[in-house]
Amino acid sequence: MDDSISSIKPTAANPPPLRPTPARAGRSRFWMVLALVLVALLGVSLLFNFFSLLGGLAGGPARAGNPRLDEVVLESNQSRDKIAVIPIEGIIMSAGIASGRRDMVKLVEDQFGMAAEDDAVKAVLLRIDSPGGEVLASDDIARAITAFQKTSRKPVIAAMSSIAASGGYYVAAPCRWIVANELTITGSIGVIMNGLNYRGLMDKVGLRPQVFKSGRFKDMLSGSRDLANLTPEEKEIVAEETRMLNTLIGQTYGRFKQVVQTGRTTAADANRNNTGGTEDKGRALIAKWADYADGRIFSGKDAYEMGFVDEVGTGNDAVKRVLKLAGIRNANLVTYRPPIDLAELLGLRLFGKSEAATLKIDLGFDAPRLKAGHLYFLSPNVLP
Repeated sequence: MDDSISSIKPTAANPPPLRPTPARAGRSRFWMVLALVLVALLGVSLLFNFFSLLGGLAGGPARAGNPRLDEVVLESNQSRDKIAVIPIEGIIMSAGIASGRRDMVKLVEDQFGMAAEDDAVKAVLLRIDSPGGEVLASDDIARAITAFQKTSRKPVIAAMSSIAASGGYYVAAPCRWIVANELTITGSIGVIMNGLNYRGLMDKVGLRPQVFKSGRFKDMLSGSRDLANLTPEEKEIVAEETRMLNTLIGQTYGRFKQVVQTGRTTAADANRNNTGGTEDKGRALIAKWADYADGRIFSGKDAYEMGFVDEVGTGNDAVKRVLKLAGIRNANLVTYRPPIDLAELLGLRLFGKSEAATLKIDLGFDAPRLKAGHLYFLSPNVLP
């Protein structure tokens, strides 16, 4: 009986039994798990955005017409009073130039706006770690600091970290008090404009530019101009262009020195009324301070001797100084950050503009994205 059954051969009427293929089953399970993970992430994103919207409608830390910022406690000291910590880190840039989608200047302005509206915030600690940056961006931040102190009557204390040079010092100048580490790199008061002439390389590879312009100065910063073979008339034009650029740079440099002098003089007058010893009166600029505003960099200790900073100390010393100037014994340290949007992180947007996530390779430093023809308060000597 068994032999007869085993001897039956498969036919069209009796096909062989199908056996599952492990490889296909494994791939099916993989795609199923991946789909479940994506659905779960999308669900979390929807819930996060829903509760974020409810928080904004409920009167959370959002400002009308401005991106919502969340208050984050950096250090809790069980106090009703707060010290707002606002960081200025990296190259100071405006929208469209800085990395990421958020405007650095707008973010700083919104942070100062939230600090001004919160009565529990008694002062602002501006933590600076920057070699400088774009002229207009630095000036906008400096103006925001000046306006904040004038309207809110709350002091801003700058705490310089590793570097606060050029535009990094520009934004510190209007502050009520400046604390620098003994080894902080600061100074570099000046203006720089970069350009690159590649006409020699073009000549070697056989490229000839064709330029159509409305005026003789229209291509004054073009990298394709032939500076090696200028006619007498062209040399006269280049000389005139150089004078025009020097005038522009000179005007910007004059603005830098004005911000330094006004900020330090205003701070010295305000600190003169501080109660306490001589160390609480701050520092005034020395008589020949402008002689050192020639682009050179100096240490925090040298900056103190020349009156560019009020105190040499650490980050903890800066916090103590904030409490003293605010007239309080203790406070919580808080900051304002954009909320984490999981949808933007994954490049998923249900409404509005969709932007894919950006992959960033860490090379150990952030290369500055400088544009030809832009003026910068920047210290190139300290860039990597």
